[in-house]
Amino acid sequence: MDSLIRTIIADDEPLARESIRLHVERHAGIEIVAEARDGQEAAGLVTEARPDLLFLDVQMPVLDGFEVLEAIAGVHLPVVILVTAHDQHALRAFDVHALDYLLKPFTAARFDEALQRARDEIASRGAHATRRRLLDLLAARGLESAYLARFVVRHGERFVLVRVSDVSVFEANGNYIRLRTPAGNYMIRMTMAELEQKLDPARFARIHRSTMVNVDGIREITPAWHGDFEVHLSDGQRLRLSRNFRDRLLP
Repeated sequence: MDSLIRTIIADDEPLARESIRLHVERHAGIEIVAEARDGQEAAGLVTEARPDLLFLDVQMPVLDGFEVLEAIAGVHLPVVILVTAHDQHALRAFDVHALDYLLKPFTAARFDEALQRARDEIASRGAHATRRRLLDLLAARGLESAYLARFVVRHGERFVLVRVSDVSVFEANGNYIRLRTPAGNYMIRMTMAELEQKLDPARFARIHRSTMVNVDGIREITPAWHGDFEVHLSDGQRLRLSRNFRDRLLP
């Protein structure tokens, strides 16, 4: 028996979410794991649940659909069916990059066609093709960066966006990373090796096997012992610069 296609619906209009949900429920083999009411919630749910399929409204508050894609691109990009209402500029962009979309209001036949294409792509393990087309779209819009710009993290019962530039220190804790920011500390599920690949090395430096630092926050570096150094941050934190990583900061 084929596994269920785990799906998230993201639309700020309750009636639009209900319409998509009812259409989905006509089809077997699809499980709706969550619904999002705005772009920030959508980015958080995708990051946490990592669905196979995402119905994504283009026009949403907090983050629009393109900004949601930008936020999740470095973490998880499912197969995406974009949903929009008479946005001719967006439709042209979707056509250029061969991305499937639903134009509100859509018919059952059009929904079924889009869903079948998504099924075929997921079944053929071709999600990488959708990812490439989505990244091409983001690049064309000037949104994509080679490095992460923000993290989507759970904070209590909600999701918040944390700008990478606001993080002073990253601390490894098993398969998690603690983000230290002026507003508080947050946890993300990621290894230090994965994080290092996603951050701009000109702005963030690994100073220990379990620590990375925002270079802009460094006030001074002083010798410590046995070839190690001490990194003094502008906010008063003091961190160890291991001799194994000294070349990341020192000539």
